[in-house]
Amino acid sequence: MLSSGVTIGERRARDRAARRRLIVATARKLAESEGWDAVTTRRLSSEIEYSQPVLYKHFSGMDAIAEAVAIDGFAELTDALRAAGSGAAKPDEKFRRIAHAYIEFARDNPALYDAMFTRATTLRFAADDTPSQLSTAFAGIRSAVEAISDTSDVDTATEVVWAALHGLATLSRSGRLRPDHEFERIELLADQVTCTVR
Repeated sequence: MLSSGVTIGERRARDRAARRRLIVATARKLAESEGWDAVTTRRLSSEIEYSQPVLYKHFSGMDAIAEAVAIDGFAELTDALRAAGSGAAKPDEKFRRIAHAYIEFARDNPALYDAMFTRATTLRFAADDTPSQLSTAFAGIRSAVEAISDTSDVDTATEVVWAALHGLATLSRSGRLRPDHEFERIELLADQVTCTVR
Protein backbone atom coordinates (compact mmCIF):
# COMPACT_ATOMS: atom_id res chain seq x y z
CA MET A 1 0.00 0.00 0.00
CA LEU A 2 1.23 3.48 -0.81
CA SER A 3 1.50 6.09 1.92
CA SER A 4 -1.59 8.01 0.75
CA GLY A 5 -3.84 5.04 1.42
CA VAL A 6 -4.03 4.06 -2.27
CA THR A 7 -3.10 0.49 -3.06
CA ILE A 8 -0.63 -0.36 -5.81
CA GLY A 9 -3.49 -1.97 -7.73
CA GLU A 10 -5.59 1.19 -7.49
CA ARG A 11 -2.65 3.30 -8.63
CA ARG A 12 -2.06 1.03 -11.62
CA ALA A 13 -5.75 1.15 -12.53
CA ARG A 14 -5.69 4.97 -12.37
CA ASP A 15 -2.55 5.12 -14.49
CA ARG A 16 -4.06 2.73 -17.02
CA ALA A 17 -7.26 4.81 -17.23
CA ALA A 18 -5.20 7.99 -17.67
CA ARG A 19 -3.17 6.40 -20.50
CA ARG A 20 -6.39 5.27 -22.17
CA ARG A 21 -7.87 8.79 -21.93
CA LEU A 22 -4.65 10.25 -23.36
CA ILE A 23 -4.73 7.86 -26.32
CA VAL A 24 -8.37 8.71 -27.10
CA ALA A 25 -7.84 12.47 -26.67
CA THR A 26 -4.74 12.43 -28.87
CA ALA A 27 -6.51 10.43 -31.58
CA ARG A 28 -9.35 12.92 -31.58
CA LYS A 29 -7.01 15.91 -31.68
CA LEU A 30 -5.10 14.45 -34.64
CA ALA A 31 -8.32 13.60 -36.47
CA GLU A 32 -9.65 17.11 -35.91
CA SER A 33 -6.49 18.75 -37.21
CA GLU A 34 -5.45 16.36 -40.00
CA GLY A 35 -8.32 13.93 -40.63
CA TRP A 36 -8.75 10.29 -39.66
CA ASP A 37 -6.29 9.06 -42.30
CA ALA A 38 -3.51 10.71 -40.30
CA VAL A 39 -4.43 8.78 -37.16
CA THR A 40 -2.38 5.59 -37.05
CA THR A 41 -1.02 3.60 -34.14
CA ARG A 42 2.51 4.58 -35.22
CA ARG A 43 1.57 8.27 -35.24
CA LEU A 44 -0.24 8.01 -31.92
CA SER A 45 2.65 6.24 -30.24
CA SER A 46 4.97 9.01 -31.48
CA GLU A 47 2.64 11.80 -30.31
CA ILE A 48 2.10 10.44 -26.81
CA GLU A 49 5.56 8.88 -26.51
CA TYR A 50 4.32 5.38 -25.73
CA SER A 51 5.40 2.35 -27.70
CA GLN A 52 2.90 0.70 -30.02
CA PRO A 53 2.73 -2.37 -27.73
CA VAL A 54 1.51 -0.04 -24.94
CA LEU A 55 -1.27 1.18 -27.26
CA TYR A 56 -2.24 -2.42 -27.97
CA LYS A 57 -2.51 -3.13 -24.24
CA HIS A 58 -5.37 -0.62 -24.20
CA PHE A 59 -6.93 -1.05 -27.65
CA SER A 60 -6.93 -3.84 -30.21
CA GLY A 61 -6.22 -1.36 -33.00
CA MET A 62 -7.23 1.88 -34.67
CA ASP A 63 -10.86 0.84 -35.07
CA ALA A 64 -11.17 0.33 -31.32
CA ILE A 65 -9.58 3.72 -30.67
CA ALA A 66 -11.98 5.41 -33.11
CA GLU A 67 -14.90 3.64 -31.40
CA ALA A 68 -13.78 5.02 -28.04
CA VAL A 69 -13.70 8.50 -29.61
CA ALA A 70 -17.20 7.88 -31.00
CA ILE A 71 -18.55 6.81 -27.61
CA ASP A 72 -17.20 10.03 -26.09
CA GLY A 73 -18.87 11.88 -28.95
CA PHE A 74 -22.27 10.40 -28.19
CA ALA A 75 -21.92 11.54 -24.58
CA GLU A 76 -21.07 15.05 -25.80
CA LEU A 77 -23.98 15.01 -28.26
CA THR A 78 -26.33 14.04 -25.43
CA ASP A 79 -25.07 16.97 -23.36
CA ALA A 80 -25.55 19.36 -26.31
CA LEU A 81 -29.10 18.13 -26.96
CA ARG A 82 -30.01 18.29 -23.28
CA ALA A 83 -28.69 21.83 -22.97
CA ALA A 84 -30.51 22.92 -26.13
CA GLY A 85 -33.85 21.49 -25.02
CA SER A 86 -33.75 22.78 -21.47
CA GLY A 87 -35.89 25.79 -20.82
CA ALA A 88 -38.04 25.36 -23.90
CA ALA A 89 -41.56 26.61 -23.18
CA LYS A 90 -43.35 24.27 -25.61
CA PRO A 91 -42.66 20.79 -27.00
CA ASP A 92 -42.30 22.02 -30.59
CA GLU A 93 -39.81 24.66 -29.42
CA LYS A 94 -37.82 21.94 -27.66
CA PHE A 95 -37.79 19.87 -30.85
CA ARG A 96 -36.58 22.83 -32.91
CA ARG A 97 -33.83 23.66 -30.44
CA ILE A 98 -32.66 20.04 -30.41
CA ALA A 99 -32.71 19.83 -34.20
CA HIS A 100 -30.62 23.00 -34.52
CA ALA A 101 -28.22 21.76 -31.81
CA TYR A 102 -27.75 18.47 -33.62
CA ILE A 103 -26.77 20.19 -36.88
CA GLU A 104 -24.48 22.59 -35.02
CA PHE A 105 -22.80 19.68 -33.23
CA ALA A 106 -22.12 17.90 -36.53
CA ARG A 107 -20.81 21.10 -38.12
CA ASP A 108 -18.60 22.09 -35.19
CA ASN A 109 -17.13 18.61 -34.59
CA PRO A 110 -16.51 17.08 -38.03
CA ALA A 111 -13.88 14.51 -37.04
CA LEU A 112 -15.85 13.48 -33.98
CA TYR A 113 -19.04 13.20 -36.03
CA ASP A 114 -17.20 11.07 -38.58
CA ALA A 115 -16.09 8.71 -35.81
CA MET A 116 -19.68 8.49 -34.60
CA PHE A 117 -21.42 7.99 -37.93
CA THR A 118 -19.14 7.70 -40.95
CA ARG A 119 -16.27 5.41 -40.02
CA ALA A 120 -17.04 1.71 -40.03
CA THR A 121 -17.34 0.46 -36.44
CA THR A 122 -18.75 -2.45 -34.53
CA LEU A 123 -20.92 -0.11 -32.46
CA ARG A 124 -24.58 -1.02 -32.79
CA PHE A 125 -27.74 0.77 -31.83
CA ALA A 126 -30.80 -0.96 -30.42
CA ALA A 127 -28.90 -4.09 -29.41
CA ASP A 128 -28.21 -5.79 -26.11
CA ASP A 129 -24.59 -4.63 -26.23
CA THR A 130 -25.31 -1.02 -27.23
CA PRO A 131 -23.12 1.30 -25.14
CA SER A 132 -25.22 3.48 -22.85
CA GLN A 133 -23.87 6.66 -24.44
CA LEU A 134 -25.49 5.70 -27.78
CA SER A 135 -28.80 4.84 -26.17
CA THR A 136 -28.83 8.07 -24.19
CA ALA A 137 -28.18 10.16 -27.31
CA PHE A 138 -31.07 8.41 -29.07
CA ALA A 139 -33.26 9.01 -26.01
CA GLY A 140 -32.46 12.72 -26.18
CA ILE A 141 -33.98 12.95 -29.64
CA ARG A 142 -36.74 10.48 -28.80
CA SER A 143 -38.02 12.58 -25.91
CA ALA A 144 -38.43 15.59 -28.20
CA VAL A 145 -40.20 13.50 -30.86
CA GLU A 146 -42.46 11.84 -28.30
CA ALA A 147 -43.54 15.21 -26.93
CA ILE A 148 -44.91 16.30 -30.33
CA SER A 149 -46.07 12.89 -31.50
CA ASP A 150 -49.30 10.94 -31.27
CA THR A 151 -47.80 7.92 -33.01
CA SER A 152 -47.74 4.59 -31.23
CA ASP A 153 -44.29 3.86 -32.69
CA VAL A 154 -42.15 6.66 -31.29
CA ASP A 155 -38.94 4.70 -31.86
CA THR A 156 -39.52 4.47 -35.61
CA ALA A 157 -40.53 8.13 -35.80
CA THR A 158 -37.32 9.00 -33.94
CA GLU A 159 -35.24 6.90 -36.33
CA VAL A 160 -36.74 8.78 -39.28
CA VAL A 161 -36.10 12.15 -37.65
CA TRP A 162 -32.55 11.15 -36.77
CA ALA A 163 -31.97 9.98 -40.34
CA ALA A 164 -33.26 13.31 -41.64
CA LEU A 165 -31.01 15.27 -39.28
CA HIS A 166 -28.03 13.11 -40.22
CA GLY A 167 -28.77 13.63 -43.90
CA LEU A 168 -28.97 17.38 -43.47
CA ALA A 169 -25.77 17.42 -41.44
CA THR A 170 -23.86 15.26 -43.90
CA LEU A 171 -25.04 17.06 -47.02
CA SER A 172 -24.36 20.45 -45.45
CA ARG A 173 -20.84 19.47 -44.37
CA SER A 174 -19.98 18.19 -47.84
CA GLY A 175 -21.16 21.42 -49.49
CA ARG A 176 -24.07 19.82 -51.30
CA LEU A 177 -26.70 22.12 -49.82
CA ARG A 178 -26.93 25.89 -49.99
CA PRO A 179 -25.04 27.14 -46.93
CA ASP A 180 -27.25 30.16 -46.38
CA HIS A 181 -30.42 28.08 -45.96
CA GLU A 182 -29.49 25.85 -43.01
CA PHE A 183 -31.89 27.52 -40.60
CA GLU A 184 -34.79 27.29 -43.07
CA ARG A 185 -34.16 23.59 -43.73
CA ILE A 186 -34.25 22.76 -40.04
CA GLU A 187 -37.38 24.81 -39.50
CA LEU A 188 -39.06 23.09 -42.46
CA LEU A 189 -38.16 19.69 -41.02
CA ALA A 190 -39.58 20.76 -37.66
CA ASP A 191 -42.78 21.97 -39.34
CA GLN A 192 -43.16 18.67 -41.18
CA VAL A 193 -42.50 16.58 -38.10
CA THR A 194 -44.92 18.52 -35.93
CA CYS A 195 -47.60 18.33 -38.65
CA THR A 196 -47.19 14.75 -39.82
CA VAL A 197 -46.09 12.82 -36.76
CA ARG A 198 -49.22 13.71 -34.85
